[in-house]
Amino acid sequence: MTILFDLDGTLIDSTEAILESFHRSYTLLGGRVPPEEAIKALIGHPLDGMYRELGVEEENIDRYVAAYKEHYRKISREKTVLLPQAREAIAFAATFAKLGVVTTKTGRYSRILLEHFGVMDAFEVLVGREDVTHPKPHPEPVDRAVALMRAQKERCWLIGDTRLDAGSAAAAGIGCVGVLSGYDNREQLETFTPFIEANAFDAVGFLAGQGRNATF
Repeated sequence: MTILFDLDGTLIDSTEAILESFHRSYTLLGGRVPPEEAIKALIGHPLDGMYRELGVEEENIDRYVAAYKEHYRKISREKTVLLPQAREAIAFAATFAKLGVVTTKTGRYSRILLEHFGVMDAFEVLVGREDVTHPKPHPEPVDRAVALMRAQKERCWLIGDTRLDAGSAAAAGIGCVGVLSGYDNREQLETFTPFIEANAFDAVGFLAGQGRNATF
């Protein structure tokens, strides 16, 4: 079996770092800082898309993204934590599956974070935003991870907390277990998958049991 994990809201909580980096970009470049709830509602989308949705003019988006990344790089390790039972979820999953990460975050920073938490060695592949042309919910990130890992799609699952994750899995033709530890709720996730668990550890437990034979 192959299990692909999303990061934000699935294994890590970097909400504080994300919000602070958005605030920093607006402080440097101008404009009214959006409400925190508006920013959090877009977490999981690519940064350029988030700024676009928040009303930044197209010609300025690259500058805002650059300002965000510069600040995020400085604070990400300090202001990001593993979600409860995430470490245990990774260790449990590694006992019966090959593991990968598929995220819309920059792969470079994602790798640094996972190394910081001492869990990067558990993952065979990490696919980040710079590794694909089309981010989730497009199937490309999942397809790339599956190809790199030489996995069989019928034995491949993605664990994620948003419709972007579930949609990408569905488009790629693999299974998905949605988790409620992040940014989408049960009703939103159920538009793509019937398999919903509280967190990554419970999702791995599902896959270790009946999930191995579940159809999707």
